[in-house]
Amino acid sequence: MRWLKAIMPKEERFFALFQEHAAAVVAAAQALRSALEGGPGLAKHLKTVMDCEHEGDRVTREVLLAVRRSFITPFDRGDITGLISSMDDAIDQMQKTAKTILLFNVTQFEPEMRQMADCAVRASLLMQKAIPLLNQINRNVGELNNLTEQIVRVESEADDLYDAARKRLFEERARTQPMDFWVAVEILDHLEKVTDSLDDVANEIHSVVIEHV
Repeated sequence: MRWLKAIMPKEERFFALFQEHAAAVVAAAQALRSALEGGPGLAKHLKTVMDCEHEGDRVTREVLLAVRRSFITPFDRGDITGLISSMDDAIDQMQKTAKTILLFNVTQFEPEMRQMADCAVRASLLMQKAIPLLNQINRNVGELNNLTEQIVRVESEADDLYDAARKRLFEERARTQPMDFWVAVEILDHLEKVTDSLDDVANEIHSVVIEHV
């Protein structure tokens, strides 16, 4: 059986892949935030978001393949696929935000969009900090709970910004600039889904913690 053990992924491989994906999520969030400043760097930052999303897809495929090939996994297979899928959903929504900006050739952005992108960066950094702690869950229960609670609060902050932005834009532009209003709401919708997806990551992490304590 030695040859079989040699080709089977080790448990540590999962944690390395989770951290690779988390790094891609953070890089995409930071690039998206930079893109929302507009200016000459807009196209470059949007391309970075796209590249990060492709990297995230690659890592997700590796994780799903490792789950299928592994006899032993660090925690429940459903939790592994749920965690990596929620992380991938977050970076997918960042890509969809970038695609919407490109599709409608948007070059100027609302202040609330930048603030929501700030929330996405903060939440993604908290997620990146939490992921390696899953390697020793029992030792890191308190810190994991603290980080996931912070992500939930950031997501709530982004929701408030989303509601405030839609209300303001409706009052200012819905009647006089309906197309501008619609495009802005499209971008806001995707940004809101970014933070929602990061909240889902926090919920997946919390679920793993609950099962191990």
